[in-house]
Amino acid sequence: MRVQEIIRRPLITEKSTVQREGVNTLTFEVDSRANKIEIQHAVETQFKVKVAEVRVAKMHGKVRRQGRFAGRRPDWKKAYVRLAAGEKAIDFFQGA
Repeated sequence: MRVQEIIRRPLITEKSTVQREGVNTLTFEVDSRANKIEIQHAVETQFKVKVAEVRVAKMHGKVRRQGRFAGRRPDWKKAYVRLAAGEKAIDFFQGA
């Protein structure tokens, strides 16, 4: 699996913003087949930072209805990446 395919997108929520500012932890949606070592390598190579710890959580897709028809969103994986001490946090809104 290529490094560019592992990280899908950063998750920007209230909780992830507080963790980024307080504990220096970033949150990403990652490929569901990726493991912790692959995620760590992908973050270190793409963002040029040193990673201290990676935690992952499998998120279950929600059931969505439209009238009487029910569908299901796909399952996905979330990764909490804690940067090493002294590393500068990645700013996702540099152009904004």
